[in-house]
Amino acid sequence: MWLKLCFLLLYFLVLFVLARVFEAVVWYETGFFATQLVDPVALSFRKLRTILECRGLGHSGLPEKKDVRELVEKSGDLMEGELYSALKEEEASESVSSTNFSGEMHFYELVEDTKDGIWLVQVIANDRSPLVGKVHWEKMVKKVSRFGIRTGTFNCSSDPRYCRRRGWLKSTLIMSVPQTSTSKGKVMLKEYSGRRIEVEHIFKWITAHAASRIKTIYNSEHLREEWNKSDQYRVKIYLFANLDQPPAFFSALSVKFTGRVEFIFVNVENWDNKSYMAEIGVYKTPSYILRTPEGIYRYGNNTGEFISLRAMDSFLRSLQPEVNDLFVLSLVLVNLMAWMDLFITQGATIKRFVVLISTLGTYNSLLIISWLPVLGFLQLPYLDSFYEYSLKLFRYSNTTTLASWVRADWMFYSSHPALFLSTYLGHGLLIDYFEKKRRRNNNNDEVNANNLEWLSSLWDWYTSYLFHPIASFQHFPFDSDWDEDPDLFLERLAFPDLWLHPLIPTDYIKNLPMWRFKCLGVHSDEEMLETLQDSESDSDSENKEVFSSEKDVSEDDEPNACHRPSEGEPRCRAETCSCAGKYCHNEPYEGKARSYGSYSTTEEPDWSAWPPEMLHCTECVVCLENFEEGCLLMGLPCGHVFHQNCIVMWLAGGRHCCPVCRWASYKKKQPYTHPQPPSSDAPS
Repeated sequence: MWLKLCFLLLYFLVLFVLARVFEAVVWYETGFFATQLVDPVALSFRKLRTILECRGLGHSGLPEKKDVRELVEKSGDLMEGELYSALKEEEASESVSSTNFSGEMHFYELVEDTKDGIWLVQVIANDRSPLVGKVHWEKMVKKVSRFGIRTGTFNCSSDPRYCRRRGWLKSTLIMSVPQTSTSKGKVMLKEYSGRRIEVEHIFKWITAHAASRIKTIYNSEHLREEWNKSDQYRVKIYLFANLDQPPAFFSALSVKFTGRVEFIFVNVENWDNKSYMAEIGVYKTPSYILRTPEGIYRYGNNTGEFISLRAMDSFLRSLQPEVNDLFVLSLVLVNLMAWMDLFITQGATIKRFVVLISTLGTYNSLLIISWLPVLGFLQLPYLDSFYEYSLKLFRYSNTTTLASWVRADWMFYSSHPALFLSTYLGHGLLIDYFEKKRRRNNNNDEVNANNLEWLSSLWDWYTSYLFHPIASFQHFPFDSDWDEDPDLFLERLAFPDLWLHPLIPTDYIKNLPMWRFKCLGVHSDEEMLETLQDSESDSDSENKEVFSSEKDVSEDDEPNACHRPSEGEPRCRAETCSCAGKYCHNEPYEGKARSYGSYSTTEEPDWSAWPPEMLHCTECVVCLENFEEGCLLMGLPCGHVFHQNCIVMWLAGGRHCCPVCRWASYKKKQPYTHPQPPSSDAPS
């Protein structure tokens, strides 16, 4: 996860540097920066009209270029970036979708229950033609959609009872605007009563109703009172301009940020005394002033702060975000980070997409689960101070120059999605290249695996983990319900062939105990030779007795199993200790388990180095060779000991059981505890 986060931060850094490169290229070719001001006198009539349409100012009664230019100057400074965006938006011939309402509930859900937006709905009465024709309606939809106004068509033939109850007996236009200045307030429906059906007249009617929600100030005394008043709004934005009404984008934003930001329009058209404006720091008009508890911020002085709906919307969202804005941002970041798995994962193509789907599901589930307690905590009244401090931090950080660059880059890449996706794909391919090169240097075989091989391994893993206890998650030793049953659950209910035999993961082998075989000392050759000569006469008979007794024991118990003497039983008799076939001590039992396997050397093993639950032996039954000094041994849960290489090859070959007693090598067995030796105190 941290690796993907680092790659994502690196990608954002690449985007930031790439945007600065684009700015340098544009400056080199044209000699202009995006933040450079444009003189409206040098623009054509078409470009001036495009700027007014993007800002939401009517120009139908202004036939002269001079009047249009003055209106542009009165609405705000024009930058090269805003001009480029406006022209690009005009050239784009994208069709804007309009909603067709199916009935009363659909209309209520989208229009009357939406508290933070404006709707324009054309109502078509029964057996009547629409008020606005198809061509003019398409132009109207495209014009108002620039300002976030949603459109729809309600045909009364789909729900005539609702139309009669509403009084819609003839075709008309309905506008939905929030009635109050509080968030989630009531919605009022306005009906168009004009006689002229032209697009410009309808748009003026819309902007007039939207502007009526904005508080308007006409004199300096009212401004002084409003400036010094403290109310529920922590953030206020003032527009000082010489206009009849605020631009449409300003009115649309006031609806969108209802309850978060207060929009105030200061009409300075007939002001004689502007001294108080100088006192509060406003020296020119038009000016967009943001007033916060931390101070005053002049909008339009930094990069990307254009006089448009999209630019000011991103600016205000960064200063006064909603919980939904933060959730959407976290959702985008988490999914961008999850998609990095497509390039980090190496191997088959199907494997990449399987891992990607798994990562997407995991990350999104964790994100939603982590947001649930956050939403619950935000409802607590005790967290109001924490909420205020968080917003203060947002306001401090997002009024910096770096934040303005980030907002400008966001608007640039969001308006060019193909560039954003191509850079993300290029970044991912570079990650894939370096990751593949690194793994090849480490001789990783999964890089060259094809789809068929990976699907086969995936199926083996799935069947093994589905039909068998997950041995890789069960650290040795572990408990099982069948451990105390010597018959292994009645030999699997006496139907072993009906049970599936899945592949068992071999990663439990690394948890098996390992140690090295060591010896304590060496007997001299002369002593060993003398012992052999003295016992030569009766060694055969004694060996036969020993072997016959051990054979009887093994037949009663299990083949090749170790004999575990009961408490108090001597480990071996003194008269049988001279045999060369078995190694044993020529001393009474002192709490050690009996050894199994032949041992022909004269060195005595160091049993103290063995794990306490392991049986003492001197021979590996897999290779039938004696243990030598320094060889690596490995024990199984049943207690039997073998050469490490021998038993690993045995288990890796699919035989997951002990070669001696057939106990499962991945299951715990009750360890054998060596009995305490009897007291050695003897009467003198």
